[in-house]
Amino acid sequence: MPSFRAAPIRVRVPATSANLGPGFDSAGLALTLYDDVVVRVADSGLVVDVAGEGAGDLPRNERHLIVKSLRAAFDRLGGQPRGLEIVCANRIPHARGLGSSSAAICAAVVAARALVLGGDELLDDAAALALATELEGHPDNVAACLRGGATFAWGDPVQVLRVDAHPDLAPVAFVPETRSSTKKVRGMLPDTISFADAAANAGRAALLPLAVSTHPELLFAATEDLLHQQYRAPAMPDSAALVAALRADGVPAVISGAGPTVLALSCRSDVHEVAAQAPEGWTVLPLQVEPTGARVVPLD
Repeated sequence: MPSFRAAPIRVRVPATSANLGPGFDSAGLALTLYDDVVVRVADSGLVVDVAGEGAGDLPRNERHLIVKSLRAAFDRLGGQPRGLEIVCANRIPHARGLGSSSAAICAAVVAARALVLGGDELLDDAAALALATELEGHPDNVAACLRGGATFAWGDPVQVLRVDAHPDLAPVAFVPETRSSTKKVRGMLPDTISFADAAANAGRAALLPLAVSTHPELLFAATEDLLHQQYRAPAMPDSAALVAALRADGVPAVISGAGPTVLALSCRSDVHEVAAQAPEGWTVLPLQVEPTGARVVPLD
């Protein structure tokens, strides 16, 4: 049985955008929009408090994703605490393609590791990423959430290349009121695609790390996708139309993750012009690339 810290810890986790066009289930980008989670080991029981996004509909029991992920992490660390108190301050929109579930999973993994004495050695960075990937089902969002910057993940066990984003890169998220189901939109993907589309997508995906990190002038070409966005478009026609309109103006725009949020990878000098293209009723979030990823931060 592990030894637990008595003091509460606070974890800050960033929103993320996955795929970035052609990098399906592999590319991710951390964004400066955060959830905060405070966890304390208690003498007994389970208390969960949620403020902000999801406050009206998230469970306050063992079914909460953070609780389930904490349990999985504590199992890897050697055993469960007698009780838990969890307070969530959620700012990442839910079911919009901005990595809210990955943020919850990563917050739990980082919190559990911080609450166990010697947790960094018992669950090192590679093991933490592997566990988060196992819980989420794919590594794109969790890699970016844990490592920050732009990440490109592959393999089993999962491995990650992390790069710093170019300083001129200024992501703008266009968030509609509608939601999306990852499971539903994954079900819309075809079993096969043409060799020509596969070859084109491979070439664009190969450009992504270079375009994001050192050659932002290549982003428009590097974010072209023929693998998944066109097949998911019927589930989010307004988002598909916005991507098409932005790209017609030369803006590197993509569906963020499973959507329906649209992410424009604009340059800093173009942020206001790009943001002005938001449809009525959508929320516009001018953001930056988050460089450090999930981390323990001081309590207020």
